[in-house]
Amino acid sequence: MSTTQDDRDDVKQAGGPAAPTRVQFACPCCGSALSLNSANGAACVEIERAAQAVPEAAGRMFIDPHAHMISRTTDDYAAMARAGIVAVIEPAFWIGQPRTSLGSYVDYLSTIIGFEKFRAGQFGVRHYCCIGLNSKEANNEELAEAVMDVLPHFATKDSVVAIGEIGYDEQTDREDKYLRLQVELAKELGLPIMIHTPHRDKRRGTLRTMDVLNDHGFDPGRCVIDHNNEETVREVLDRGFFAAFSIYPNTKMSNERMTEIVRQYGPERIIVDSACDWGVSDPLAVPKTAALMAHSGIASESIRKVTYKNALAVYGLSGVMTDKDWLDPAPIDQRNLFAGNSVLRGGQQPRIDPPRGSMTDLRIS
Repeated sequence: MSTTQDDRDDVKQAGGPAAPTRVQFACPCCGSALSLNSANGAACVEIERAAQAVPEAAGRMFIDPHAHMISRTTDDYAAMARAGIVAVIEPAFWIGQPRTSLGSYVDYLSTIIGFEKFRAGQFGVRHYCCIGLNSKEANNEELAEAVMDVLPHFATKDSVVAIGEIGYDEQTDREDKYLRLQVELAKELGLPIMIHTPHRDKRRGTLRTMDVLNDHGFDPGRCVIDHNNEETVREVLDRGFFAAFSIYPNTKMSNERMTEIVRQYGPERIIVDSACDWGVSDPLAVPKTAALMAHSGIASESIRKVTYKNALAVYGLSGVMTDKDWLDPAPIDQRNLFAGNSVLRGGQQPRIDPPRGSMTDLRIS
């Protein structure tokens, strides 16, 4: 969601630092001073290559499992690929102003399932998505009822890895109704769930959400509770859920705080994401956080779990997401079109990767 005063309250409630702590070390790509802090992340002319600061044992491959890429540019995809982000998951969310009809919702869901998957692939990033009715628009009962009728159709598309992001905003009765209906839909379809926790009264909303999931007998090992902070992490982990954290400038969670959470709680069932969207946000938050963790002495295997393996483990339960998708991808050919449309404009040269060899190419003379 966007950066608002409500978001900033997350930091205040969690006891976040009044002023960001600055950490500096040499950029691995150009040698210049590289700074990370909760206000502006890392800054460097070639910062997308900061992933090279992560030890090779940590994998240097990242998944951003919460990224609203429909709000981002193709430059972001290119930078993410250079930084080692091999896959993103795009949850359905509130687009910044209320949708007024089912048609606008259908077009949005069609875009994140269709064109956005194509656009990401044209820059070397594998794209998946989550389908759901968000908590804000659950309060528009006429729209919510219409959306619930079409969700099963979209949720069975071949790039969908979860129902989400769903949960509470103002914690109203209508939000509760549609949260419960979507939990049952996830059970029916055998899909994991991604939960959005509220910006206001976060701890109460998080506990209430987990109670609802338990009421419906939903396996916590198939559910990611997102947008956690220091006041929610212990109970989320203790109850067996995956705990995700959004690294978001000035709010939600900073690189430094995230590093300390991994140091305190370990890497099991913890996930790092960017939640990048149309607000002030950072599509390179995951590799930057991995770089800071490496600099701060977090073990390579722990970094790999929280920035790659844990997301693959839970969203891979969908049967849709597999590492073969990026370890053995089809070559990029930017001459390809989607519904007659190219990611390029007149005069731009397409990237055309050479075809990869296969076992059928082998000849014994």
